[in-house]
Amino acid sequence: MEENKNPEEQGLSSYWKKRKDKKEEENKKAKSWLREWVDAIVFAFIAAAILRAFLFGSYKIPTPSMEKTLMTGDLLIVSNVTYGPRTPMGLCVPFLQGWCVPGVQLPWTRLPGFRDVERNDIFVFNVPWEVKPVSQKTNYIKRAVAIPGDTISIQDKILYINGEKSIQHEGVQRHYVVRMAERVRLSNAKMESVGGELIGYTNNNTYVVNMTDDVAATVGSWAEVDTMFLNVTPEGSVDRNYVQSQGDFSRAFSNSDQLPELVIPFEGQEIQINNDNWFIYKDIIERYEKNELRREGGTIFINGEETNSYTIKQDYYFAMGDNRDNSQDSRFWGFVPSDHVIGKASIVWFSTDNWVPRFERIFTMID
Repeated sequence: MEENKNPEEQGLSSYWKKRKDKKEEENKKAKSWLREWVDAIVFAFIAAAILRAFLFGSYKIPTPSMEKTLMTGDLLIVSNVTYGPRTPMGLCVPFLQGWCVPGVQLPWTRLPGFRDVERNDIFVFNVPWEVKPVSQKTNYIKRAVAIPGDTISIQDKILYINGEKSIQHEGVQRHYVVRMAERVRLSNAKMESVGGELIGYTNNNTYVVNMTDDVAATVGSWAEVDTMFLNVTPEGSVDRNYVQSQGDFSRAFSNSDQLPELVIPFEGQEIQINNDNWFIYKDIIERYEKNELRREGGTIFINGEETNSYTIKQDYYFAMGDNRDNSQDSRFWGFVPSDHVIGKASIVWFSTDNWVPRFERIFTMID
């Protein structure tokens, strides 16, 4: 019993008890400190995921399809709230594009935004042609050159919207044919010095050059340039790579330099379907608006019923890259459905060129 212990034993017991109590107290403090850090990290992760989903996200430019407007290596802030953020479409891991539970699709809606996509906005969207749930498709960035209800056409590389030449943005580039004077060579270094890019050499002192209109005006003034004109694929000439591109849209045409007048589909629009426009609307009716579509000879069936008309269920957009001859866009795979729209590109917050920072581009506003 305790009272029978001698003072020496009691002192030893008290020492070990105090030591044990002290260790337990330290463990409690350590666990409390660790719990606080874990809670803070979890809270920060959840808060960041919510901000990314509903307010803004980050996007890295992976290809030159928007140069010179946006450069490969630019890191952008994309405003999801401008057009209205989408609620989650699947059970996905935040920050990891495409890491989702297979086969799980959630009912979703688009929350109110400040405005709709406007003509010439630079916007981010899920590329339509991939066969995946919408939110798991690859993110693309292009310029919305035409909005629902617009009439679009392309004649010899020149874009027309509602019968008028579209606004020519400063960064838009196209391929030109440049023929030099006899025995004069054109070097890539010379082209780069004025902001152009030498694409290739054909023959007879003739080159293909990628450049903006401003650069073209400079090059055209050189005394050693004999002639210069846009490198256009003539109407009726078939570009095999074009007609075999992703999606069905390009099968309705022959090359990306020529596109007859076409109304951008809009919600409530009633279209007449025939053999001539079958490939224009096939993906819309079948893939994006989830109908059973088939064609038997000249007869068209939608959801098992014979018909030649269809009412569009959502708005669509026509997207093009500013680097016009180095961009896979709506000319190839067709319209961007409104449920694929993610947000508006707002700011270049950082930029690198082969890991070397481009300080002059940091915090550049995107027009």
